This record gives sequence, structure tokens and C-alpha cells, in this order.
Amino acid sequence: MSIDYQSKIPNNVNLNDDKKLQRALEAWLPNYQAWWNEMGPEGFQNDDVYLRTAISVDKDGWAHFDYVKMPEYRWGIFLTPTESNKKIHFGDHMGEDVWQQVPGDYRNALKRIIVTQGDTEPASVEQQRLLGKCCPSLYDLRNLFQVNVEEGRHLWAMVYLLHAYFGKDGREEAEALLERRSGNADSPRILNTFNEPIEDWLSFFCFTTFTDRDGKYQLRSLSESAFEPLARTTNFMLTEEAHHMFVGQTGIQRIIQKTAEMTKNGEDPRKLGLIPLEIIQRYVNFWYSCSLDLFGGEDSSNSATFFGAGLKGRDREESYQEHTALDQYYALPTPVGDTLKTEEIPLRRAMNEVLRDAYVNDCDKVVRSWNRTLEEIGSDFRLTLPNKRFHRTQGIYAGLLFNPQGDMISQAEYEAKKDQWLPSAADKVYVKSLMDKAYTKAGEFAPWIAAPSRGIEGQPVDFEYVRFCRG
Repeated sequence: MSIDYQSKIPNNVNLNDDKKLQRALEAWLPNYQAWWNEMGPEGFQNDDVYLRTAISVDKDGWAHFDYVKMPEYRWGIFLTPTESNKKIHFGDHMGEDVWQQVPGDYRNALKRIIVTQGDTEPASVEQQRLLGKCCPSLYDLRNLFQVNVEEGRHLWAMVYLLHAYFGKDGREEAEALLERRSGNADSPRILNTFNEPIEDWLSFFCFTTFTDRDGKYQLRSLSESAFEPLARTTNFMLTEEAHHMFVGQTGIQRIIQKTAEMTKNGEDPRKLGLIPLEIIQRYVNFWYSCSLDLFGGEDSSNSATFFGAGLKGRDREESYQEHTALDQYYALPTPVGDTLKTEEIPLRRAMNEVLRDAYVNDCDKVVRSWNRTLEEIGSDFRLTLPNKRFHRTQGIYAGLLFNPQGDMISQAEYEAKKDQWLPSAADKVYVKSLMDKAYTKAGEFAPWIAAPSRGIEGQPVDFEYVRFCRG
């Protein structure tokens, strides 16, 4: 399915055939552009960036690479092709035709899902808006901007659904997506993780590794939806989300590589201007645990409602043999006093936890890949993921204290050891001290990170990924 790039709003949904919707979205466009200019990457809006732009939604050959000024990036509305005679394949409506319109009974639930997903997209742009000023290379700067413009397009994807299917209150919700601000005390973003500051590239790489990976699993669950426009929208978003996780995973790998290579004879990484592996572990603990919160409560009536209604499925729902999740249970370690007791809860109420389990397994593969790098270099250090109960602010473990192994501990023990487990104020100051300048010459890299093994889309590593247009 090719994309109409002649329209004011690029799309493959025949927007020209719906003049009312077209006018509404064209009215929203300048508000979006004003938000981007205010809250997008600061100081780089006039520069030419080597970006990919979608040219079709086919699996192969959908991306075009060229220099683009970010405010001129061709954001738009792209859905994967519809499937004829498609049926709902899980929940209480299994076997019925998928929905082309929002059923009245599920209108508020669907709107809530779309608004929450949509709110994360501009939030991450806001969190990352100052990182360009301390970029470790042109290669990394370009990757940051690619992530940013695609998060902007993902916002467009959700806004299209709000405008097209939810009437006046959908349009009001679309406006509110541009009014909230990450970290703003009076009007914060909906989910706490998207209000956390990202002031250094170690945080950015952890965020794109772990928080964007949460996004992958949320989008996968929505791509199963009985509401076909949502399923088709999120399916295409997944093609772009993969690059965001690549940026994070390889970014951490390159930091690990540089530190391990330069200190394998026992040198002090701080004296060499490197990031100690222990600090990397603490950042991993923080961002991984924050990302776990994004899945919601372990025992959730909402998750049961969403699954039963066909609004959100499991990851790769087709891989399961049974698709109603009735008369099935999930064994959940539940806090009872100062101990944990395993309780059997109905599987539908545990759908958040089922999705979180898939995410944990995926993250474990990422950490194993980092450890292979350490092993190949000859380092004895190994990174680990903390237990799902560690440092949680949402769900049944919120407000309780656990060590990274998942054991319940006292307040005194937590206070005594928290700086060993989570980034301390001193850690943050040190990491930021390494990022006191931007490395913006082609082929130049900050001393705390290794160069990538290859460039973008066949270009050399020392390619001029950003052309600065000063003056």
C-alpha cells in the first residue's frame, strides 16, 4: 500500500474522501507543529538529518533515506492493509467479524487505551529534547532524531483514531495530548515513567532498550484487537519501534564494550573517563523496573475486561491453543504481611502479568547478548535483571521493599543498600560530567562509547549523518 505524499497530511487511508475528517486533522496540524517546535529536539530544527521516511506499508522496501529538516518530516497516517473476512480470534466475541466502528459498549475503554498509548509518544520526545547538546557522535545524534520523529508519527497514528472514531471528545483528547508535558507538576504525562528525566545518554539507551520494549509489547497486544483500525495502526507502528530498541540495545553494548576493553588490565574506569559497569547495572535496574510498571497491576479487572471484550490480546495470541482464557488460572506470588504467598487468580485478571512475562523473557535475551560481549572481551562482570518485585511503584508490590533478588527486606536494609542497587546522586553527576560536550565531527566518538560495527542503511560509520545549517 503506497502512501499519498501529495496531501497536506500524508496518508494511506483515503483522507481526501472524508472532507470533515480531513479538515479536523488539518486544523490539528499547526498545533502539532507548534508543539514540535517548542518541545522537539532543541537547537537542531534547521539542520539536515539523514532520516528514513515510510513510502509504503509493505513489509519490504517501505523506507526511504534522505536528508530532511525535522520540522519538514512527512508525518502522517499509515495503516497496514486490511484483511478480507477477518474474524475476532480471542475473548467473548471470538469468531465474529472484526469491528470497523467502535462498539458503544466499549467506547470509553477503547478511548482510554488509545489516549494512554498516544500520551507516551510526545512524552518521550519531551524527555529527550536536550540530548542532542551532549551527543556522543553524529551517528548517535541521527539515531536520536530518528527515534524522535517516529514517536511524533506514532502520536499522529493515535490522533487519527481519536478524530476518526470518537467525535467531539476524541478531538478534545487529541488537543490534550499536546497540552500535557513530561515532568510538569501541574500537567504531567499519564504514566509515571514518562515523567522521569532523561538527562544523559546512558539513560536514553536504557530507555530505548527497556521502555520502548514495553511499547513493543503494548503494541503487539493492541495489534490483536477486534477493532481493526487500531490493530492495523499498531501493526505498522511495530515496524518503526524495532529501530528504537536497536538504538538502545546497541548503545548499551557499545558502552559496555568500551569500558571492558579499556579496563581489562585492572584500570580504574573513572580515571579513564569511562562509565563503570557497576553504574550501568544500577541504571539498568532503574529503567527496567520503571518499565515493568507500565504493564499495570498484576491482578487487574481492567485486563480481564479488555481481553474478554477483544480490545487487547496476548502477545502473539495465535501461539496459544485456547483463546477464551476461561477456567484457567495464573500462579501469582502475593504479599501477605511480611511474606509472599502464591495465589491462583483467574487468567483473564492476570493478562497484564502474562504480557509482562513475555517482556521479561525478551529483556533477558538482551542482557545475555550484553554478557556475551563482556565474555568475549575477557571481563568477569555480568549484568543481570532485577526481580520483577524490585523497585515497583505500580501493582501489588508497590510501596513494598524488595532486594534485586526479589526477597522482602526491611526499610533499614533498603536504605543501607539502595545506592548499590539504583543510581545515586553521585552516579548521575558523574555520568553527566562525561557528557559535557557534543561530538559532532563525522567519525568522531565520545571516549566513553565504542563506535558501531556498521553505519545506517549501508553508509559508513563516519558518514555525515547530520549537516548543520548554522546562521
